[in-house]
Amino acid sequence: MLTRRHIRVKVMQSLYSIEQTQSDNLDKEEKFLLYSIDQMYDLFLINLQLLVEIKKHAADYLSKSKKKHLATSEDKNPNTKFINNEVLLLLENSVQLKTEIDHKKLNLWKLDDEYVKILWSKIKESELYTDYMNTTLSSFREDKDFILDIFKEVIAPNDKLYEYFEDKKLTWIDDLPLINTAIIKMLRKIKPSHDENVSLPKLYKDMDDKKFATDILKKTVLNGNEFTEEIDSKTPNWDKDRIAELDKAIIKMAICEFVKFPSIPVKVTINEYLEIAKEYSTPKSSIFINGILDKISKEYQESGKLNKVGRGLM
Repeated sequence: MLTRRHIRVKVMQSLYSIEQTQSDNLDKEEKFLLYSIDQMYDLFLINLQLLVEIKKHAADYLSKSKKKHLATSEDKNPNTKFINNEVLLLLENSVQLKTEIDHKKLNLWKLDDEYVKILWSKIKESELYTDYMNTTLSSFREDKDFILDIFKEVIAPNDKLYEYFEDKKLTWIDDLPLINTAIIKMLRKIKPSHDENVSLPKLYKDMDDKKFATDILKKTVLNGNEFTEEIDSKTPNWDKDRIAELDKAIIKMAICEFVKFPSIPVKVTINEYLEIAKEYSTPKSSIFINGILDKISKEYQESGKLNKVGRGLM
């Protein structure tokens, strides 16, 4: 589920936190990094379960409507297209999702069902829902496109849901964009199935990614003074206080990859951190960071300090 960019972002946030708190307990910070990454997966599961709970709430709403004293013909014979949406049914029947939710005790929506109701109301009010419900039958592709659109345009941007996650766990707010992206990717890949084996993505693609997370944290921290001197030498006319702490963390991580991770190509490193800077730092940060990293990488290339091997030579 996590990409290397997601991992870099989490490490960047950890480095920023270490700098702010002046923490010198690297073991503690490493454990917290892995814990915070694990918490991302909880947020991923909770958001998937939210889709299931909205579907269940919609089914309950239709069932109660049929029993109304003055039920209309529409109440008695409702359009069940939404509650029969194949993607929602696959998620609802997923043994893995249910097992994970139960094991981690993450079914928050049983107690906090008001958010389920809020989102169901917003979905019903949307043009997406109106257009989708104009017919009673649909293809799997239409069902999937509808859920993707509803998630992107109604659920993910909802302010009440944002506030809810912020109250539950403050770190989730930073994680939410990454998790929303992961959910969209999963929904795009989901295929029709007639069993209960709809698989969920793993948190880490492999153990190398988990090791990358801890290695780049430790190596950046342990070589922090050396990397700071490198930054200072490339910005002699800058007041140290003018360089944003987040930018420093990004540059240090990039330098660390240049010299401590021989299998990662220089171009990959620079491109990854420029994209992170564009999303998380100031508007001009990516230009500033690109200039420094370009100077350092060329200098290291000429001096032989890069020491890249295998895929890192690309």
